Amino acid sequence: MKLIRYLPEQPVFPEGCVLTIGNFDGVHAGHKMVLQALSRQAEALGLPAVVMCFEPQPIEYFKGQDAPARISTARDKITELRAAGVGALYLIRFDADMASMTAEQFVQMLLKKLCIKWLIVGDDFCFGKNRQGNFGYLEQAGDTEGFTVQRSDSFKMADKRVSSTLIRAALENGHLDQAATYLARRYTMSGRVMHGYKRGRELGFPTANIRVKNRKTPLKGVFAVTITLESGLVYEGVANIGTRPSIEQTTAVLLEAHLFDFSGDLYGQRVVIGLYKKLRGEQKFDGLEPLQRQIAIDSEQARTYFNKKRTA
Repeated sequence: MKLIRYLPEQPVFPEGCVLTIGNFDGVHAGHKMVLQALSRQAEALGLPAVVMCFEPQPIEYFKGQDAPARISTARDKITELRAAGVGALYLIRFDADMASMTAEQFVQMLLKKLCIKWLIVGDDFCFGKNRQGNFGYLEQAGDTEGFTVQRSDSFKMADKRVSSTLIRAALENGHLDQAATYLARRYTMSGRVMHGYKRGRELGFPTANIRVKNRKTPLKGVFAVTITLESGLVYEGVANIGTRPSIEQTTAVLLEAHLFDFSGDLYGQRVVIGLYKKLRGEQKFDGLEPLQRQIAIDSEQARTYFNKKRTA
């Protein structure tokens, strides 16, 4: 997949492309339906299948700290879009110039910079300053400018429209199996293992410490997890996601994963954490001794969960 982080003066695909636009946060089952339609149409026309996303997401630009938590980082989004067979991704910076662009200017940008021939968006898609552009506007522009606009219908499960909002709610409530159904895969978080304070080692439970890149996380607490290393080896374990109230006063979110039956050095490795079951919420303990006892209980519960899962 070709990753393009700016809009060059000369189009990357002068022959044209089939395009879809959106946040694609989480790249869930609904997104994958859109991406399948994108690939089919691109193949039929003999053109590249292209996705356009913005960084930061527009809602983050306008709402700042009041914006909802992301499901995935930009890096994880890129990974999932590549796996879905997208030919190219425009990951464009959303700034004051982009925010002030009129609907007409936005369409002209798509025509001149991307040379769109076919555009796939939802009927609730809005764009341009003050959200002045919508699906109807695009249809009219397409008739005038010579490109086709295709409606992307909502993808539903059990009469619920699958969306990032729905998945975020499932994660926040600890419904990880439900989130996995909506995502069409297990929910994961990834990051590079960094040096910590070695408190886990002192407690008898050495951990891989991963700083959560997003400004917010859709879930906090203690979880039964799998940890996939760069080598491809997968370990089961238990992880805490939160601000470690028993260890230090901080607002930075950290993921600490204890791998069962592992010994070695993970520093600098990029690992993928798969979340399977929420064991409890994050809590503050009066001292390291009760924290140590609770970690032992959490670890045993996680081991029991995975043992039952294997024999089910």
